[in-house]
This record gives sequence, structure tokens and C-alpha cells, in this order.
Amino acid sequence: MRARYGVPLGLAAFGAACVGYAVAIEPRAFRLRRVTVPVLPPGMRPLRLLQVSDIHMVSGQRRKQRWLQSLAGLRPDLVVNTGDNLSDPEAVPELLDALGPLMEYPGAYVFGSNDYYGPRLRNPARYLLEKASGRHGLNGNPPVENAVHIPWEPMRDAFDAAGWAGLTNTRGRIKLDGCDLALTGLDDPHIKRDRYSEVAGGPDPDADVSLAVVHAPYLRALDAFTADGYPLILAGHTHGGQLRIPGYGALVTNCDLDTARASGLSAHTTPGHRAYLHVSAGCGAGRYTPARFACPPEATLLTLTPQPR
Repeated sequence: MRARYGVPLGLAAFGAACVGYAVAIEPRAFRLRRVTVPVLPPGMRPLRLLQVSDIHMVSGQRRKQRWLQSLAGLRPDLVVNTGDNLSDPEAVPELLDALGPLMEYPGAYVFGSNDYYGPRLRNPARYLLEKASGRHGLNGNPPVENAVHIPWEPMRDAFDAAGWAGLTNTRGRIKLDGCDLALTGLDDPHIKRDRYSEVAGGPDPDADVSLAVVHAPYLRALDAFTADGYPLILAGHTHGGQLRIPGYGALVTNCDLDTARASGLSAHTTPGHRAYLHVSAGCGAGRYTPARFACPPEATLLTLTPQPR
């Protein structure tokens, strides 16, 4: 009996251990990644930009709240929030409490679909089916019915009151010590709220540096920003794939971005233009898909340095 059933039982035990780790351990194994990006004019001092993304806050997530609060100890020059802050309509006060120390610093934000609409229970296999069909979010799929609406206005008002620049299909300007920073943002392409025509025209010529910000890194947004000459694009949304295969990587990105660039720093090119793209793997997971595997929750400290002469 032992010889006959030993292998299947061993595989079942291994599978159960992986599921337990993915649900109970890795989603709480928060980490900080550090990246250097040479996009500043020669001679300018480096800038420390903290990107937080895809928090997907649910009431009661105390450990996540404490970790987010602790990031203020990094003393960044700038905080950029790339959206999907909530996964629970009741969690706005806890989100703002978690981000409170970071809101003492200059910042900017865009929203994602889960800042407007709450998550719904769905079969995770649908992400693979959507990848195969090339249909993601509202891009090619029918409109969502009976959506759960998130009370996003108090969150927006709190960010604005802290002085963070809202970049919903608009431009913003932030004066930092020794740097005049221009930012251009889009609303979430995943639900077709992006309006690039309202911000087209490229970087502000009188700014020291211009950055582009969007929640979901759909190719139409990346192509437009890159063709207009932005040196760095910040995005989130992908969760880094959320469930990755060690040695292989992400299976999906939940958009039309290739899986090789599901997280981290890479390049995006259009004819005659090249931009850095940084995609955050995010520090949360959806309320109904609370697992991560080989893809720890994260925030990123990007050190922007001068370009080589």
C-alpha cells in the first residue's frame, strides 16, 4: 500500500503545503525593492521616489497597515501611488491611517479599477482565458453588471488635502528641493477611463524632468507616453503575475503587457523612442484571490540619478 500510494500522497501533501504558503505566509512577507534609474539631467542630485501600488486594503489587515506606515522611515523625496488601493468598501479609514505617515511627503496618485469598484468572486482560470483571447477588463469584454461601488471620494479628498497631485487624465507639477518635477497621468485603461488626448504633447519643456504615471500598463498607454518622449513610466496593476512559477515567471499580467515585464524595471520602445518602464508587483491581492506565490508583496524605492553625459 505504501509503495502504491506513496507518490500521490506525497504530491498531495506538497500541493497542500504550497497552497498554505501562498495563502497564509507569502502575502504577509512584505519587502522593499530598490532600483536605480538614470533619467535626471546631468549634475542634478539624485531623487528618491517611493512607489506604492495595489494595496487592496481589507479591514483588519493590521500587518499591512503597520508595514505601510513604516515606509515613511525611508524619508523619500516623493511618493507615487499607482492605484488599486482598496478591496473592501469599509476599509477607507484603515487605508488612510496606513498611508498617513507617507502623506506627510510630497506625492502624486492615479486610481485603478479597484478604487472605483469592489472585487467580485470569479474563477482564477478566467485570467488565463482572457490572456488567450486578448480580452482584459472592459477592453473587449462586456461591461460589468451589478458592480460594487467603492466610496472613493473621501480617499481622493484626503490625498488632495495632503497636497498629493491627482493625475486623473491630467498633468501636475511638484517642486522638490533642487528639482522642478512635472508628472502626466492617465485614469485606468483597464476600464477604459484613459483619455490620452487630454494630456498629449509630451514632457513640459520648462521642467527639470517629466514622468508618466498610469495604473494598468496597457500597450496603448505605454506607446503614447513613449512616443511623446517621457523618460520613465510608472505603473502597477499586474501584481507581478501574483502566482509565478519558479524558474519561469508570471503566467498572466491581466492586460496586454507581455509576462516578461510583469514587474520590475524594463524598457519600452516605439519607433525612434525609448522609455524606462517600472511596473510594481504591488503589496496586496484581491479580497477573493488572497494568494501570492514566488511573488512577494512589495513597494519600490526608485533612486532617480543623472543620465550619463
